[in-house]
Amino acid sequence: MKIVIIGGTGLIGSKLAKKLKGLGHLVIAAAPSSGVNTITGEGLREVMKDTQVVVDVANSPSFEDKAVMEFFQTSGRNLMSSELAAGIKHHVALSIVNTDKLPDSGYLRAKTAQEAIIKKSGIPYTIVHSTQFFEFAKSIADSATIGREIHLPPALFQPIASDDVVAAMVKVATGPALNGTIEIGGPEKIPMDEFIRIYLHDRQDNRVIVPDKHAKYYGTELNDQSLVPADQSRLGKIRFAEWVKADLEASLVTSK
Repeated sequence: MKIVIIGGTGLIGSKLAKKLKGLGHLVIAAAPSSGVNTITGEGLREVMKDTQVVVDVANSPSFEDKAVMEFFQTSGRNLMSSELAAGIKHHVALSIVNTDKLPDSGYLRAKTAQEAIIKKSGIPYTIVHSTQFFEFAKSIADSATIGREIHLPPALFQPIASDDVVAAMVKVATGPALNGTIEIGGPEKIPMDEFIRIYLHDRQDNRVIVPDKHAKYYGTELNDQSLVPADQSRLGKIRFAEWVKADLEASLVTSK
């Protein structure tokens, strides 16, 4: 089966491409660097030829409200148009839990708009709502840093390892279109401030964590339900402590 991965050179896309190739599929890792641009439309018609499944894991280069909305709407419309013309059998999109429940976030408003385009396209689809990745820990900390303090909400969330995301995406991409949404999350809930505290402690980062229930996450305040998947969601197997240890060991090896 020929599978095109939009955003195929990124964190999730590159891992997903490797897994699907290992299963014997013809996989195209599509990205601007490989001549496929969903914003300009360059290369879309050509890459869709003889393709059965398209997996979209691309992300906006800017999280500014206007820019991110333009990215996901333009990319979504161009993708759906090219996929309709090619007769794509299954469109898979990676999104975020509770996109439509946090309207104060410009990023999540843009993801909601992207999902609406998919649903109205007429192409069989499956949308995967994921919680935040363990790998986002540093960017979460950096974006919330003021001086030497990191202001974070103590709200619960349920982050997941990218490897578990990829495992779920493999099953979805090689399975039938659900014309609906599934949710995936990590195996354990943890307050966001504690999540970052653990991550920084093992890296001897001495920035101070300041719990603040009014601290915003991508433009929105959070509660204990904001970033937690439904009870029937599919859960990953990798625990955060296990991932932190492996990630730290990997970074030490790389630095030598």
